[in-house]
Amino acid sequence: MLLEQTSGLARIVLGILLVVSVFSWALILQKWNQLRGMENKSARFLETFRAAGGLPSPKALRSHSGGTPLVAVYDAGYTELAAQLERANVPAGASAGGTRVKNANAISVEMQSAASEEVRRLEKGMSTLATIASASPFIGLFGTVWGVMDAFLGLGDAGAASLRAVAPGIAEALITTAAGLFAAIPALIAYNHYLHSIRSLATRMDTFTAEFVAKIETLYGG
Repeated sequence: MLLEQTSGLARIVLGILLVVSVFSWALILQKWNQLRGMENKSARFLETFRAAGGLPSPKALRSHSGGTPLVAVYDAGYTELAAQLERANVPAGASAGGTRVKNANAISVEMQSAASEEVRRLEKGMSTLATIASASPFIGLFGTVWGVMDAFLGLGDAGAASLRAVAPGIAEALITTAAGLFAAIPALIAYNHYLHSIRSLATRMDTFTAEFVAKIETLYGG
């Protein structure tokens, strides 16, 4: 009923906000599916890694706790370690019997690079959520201003102050305001929640990199 009384511009604003809201929810669900359970999987990964005496293969860790970015970080460090030990014929994952790794810092750099790539992958779409959260209220505000202008125009045409004269414009303004908030609030909540999760995972990856390098220095005297 109220939508039938809105002006053409207000309907355009509402249409834009509807599209933005649908896109926002699609992105929210996509990120939820990507990040769900990742903290628990990362914790299981670390438990498995710490329980191993040497360095288990990335394939073995992936089979026990796949779905965590720590697997990619570990794979990068393990691959670099294996390459350094190849010339010495020392199998990665067991004590080297006095053989030293050539460059432990290179292993750390490879793992940090992999961690940065995983963070970029996890952050994909986050800027869009932030944009929706910040821009939607202003799109709704544009409709609000237009509705208030219609209300004053109706008041001028009526020649007297009456609720009937200003009601359509005020209703139009309130609808667009509510639509803007409806699109912005879920995007803002999701953005803050997912950002916290991503930062927590990034910290885990940084800590794990230091832990991995310390372990290979113990095993291989790096």
